[in-house]
Amino acid sequence: MAELLDTEKIEVVAHILKTVAHPLRIGIVDLLNKNEELTVGEICQTLDSEQSLTSHHLQNMKLKGILASRRSGKHIFYSLKIKEVVSVIECIENCNHIPL
Repeated sequence: MAELLDTEKIEVVAHILKTVAHPLRIGIVDLLNKNEELTVGEICQTLDSEQSLTSHHLQNMKLKGILASRRSGKHIFYSLKIKEVVSVIECIENCNHIPL
């Protein structure tokens, strides 16, 4: 018989999936995984996205604990707070049953 997943692990994964369930958010996570921290402007330029929409997604992910931010002068720098989000996305990306 297959072993059941740990309830706490299921809750964390569900929270992560619900929070990043948007193509732009997945792109932001991937970008922040490759760069320690970035400003909104740098994220917008790299992902070719509108600043208002990107800021909205960044704020939402920050409020839900996925991202962290720090202010330096006029700039706000974002970084990954929950690194496990990358593992969840990589797991989905490496799934043989989903044509990506």
